[in-house]
Amino acid sequence: MIRTTTSLNKTLHVSLLKHTSHLRSRAIFLPCSTQNTCYTTTTNSSNDITSNNNNNNRGTKFKPIIAPTLGDLPKLYKELSKAKLAALVALTTMGGFAMAPGAIDISSLFYTTVGTSLCIASANSINQWIEIPYDAQMLRTRNRVLGRRALTPIHGFNFGILTGAAGVTTLATMVNPLTAALGAANILLYTAIYTPMKRASIANTWAGAIVGGIPPMMGWTAVTNALDPGAWVLGGILYAWQFPHFNSLAWNLRADYSKAGYRMMSVTDPKLNARVSLRYSVAMVPLCLGLTYLDITSWLFAVDSTVVNAALIVGAVRFWRKSNDKNARQLFFGSVVHLPVLLALMMIHKINYQTEYEEVVEEE
Repeated sequence: MIRTTTSLNKTLHVSLLKHTSHLRSRAIFLPCSTQNTCYTTTTNSSNDITSNNNNNNRGTKFKPIIAPTLGDLPKLYKELSKAKLAALVALTTMGGFAMAPGAIDISSLFYTTVGTSLCIASANSINQWIEIPYDAQMLRTRNRVLGRRALTPIHGFNFGILTGAAGVTTLATMVNPLTAALGAANILLYTAIYTPMKRASIANTWAGAIVGGIPPMMGWTAVTNALDPGAWVLGGILYAWQFPHFNSLAWNLRADYSKAGYRMMSVTDPKLNARVSLRYSVAMVPLCLGLTYLDITSWLFAVDSTVVNAALIVGAVRFWRKSNDKNARQLFFGSVVHLPVLLALMMIHKINYQTEYEEVVEEE
């Protein structure tokens, strides 16, 4: 029994020595980090050596920022300003301008649109500058101008400051101080309140809706230099429209928002997200009727707007009953079509009190 055990131990010892010798003969050194510290591994084939050489390049790569040429800047600034979104917001400003009582002054409309567009570009640029580290975590935003280092962060920030100053100055000197004050307030509301609130509370959606409701009020004040009831109703319509529009978009982006740490209703409370979309879709009906009540539009707008708003409500009901990607997309694209149609109907059914308004102004 003792001899058998001794023989077994010798056999195991010899086998272990052979295995250790085999490992030693095949050991090479490879870098294990970007600091080139090393460890040993067991490989010796030419294919493995080639693979290991490739691994040397798998560390963190720093992409140098190449200064854009003058020819590149217009395209980059357009992207930094979110030109498509800015165009939609500018459209609501022009809608507010068109709905205000009084003669249409083309030069005033031009300066209002330019000034508002510059304010929008400023808010969007500073927002992206603040959210660089968070945009990098989201599939939808990681390829933005500042995220992919097409422009330096300080370049993007300076662009935002300059466009904001230019926009507010244009509105103050070429339109009126009230409209300029609204433009400046909207920049601050978007960058200093809404943007940081996105990572703190779902109330950010309500703050963002206020940002969306101010541009048509700016269009109104550009004509009247006053915040009349009509301006507040127009602002209310755009405020309410933001919820079905944004909440349906946020539903399909909830994974990205969650990854970046954003506190959106679609992430924290999906049922509330759908209820709020429906609630404000329904609110569009009485708000539009308010324009008829104030004699800004004819009674035909009350009929037409109710039909258009009913279509939005149908999409919101479907999204509320069954929140899924399909219903969210349908509600989102429906809201994109809904807004310009509604604005067009407002202008078609506007009651023209131009003569009466001019007489009142002359008497004052």
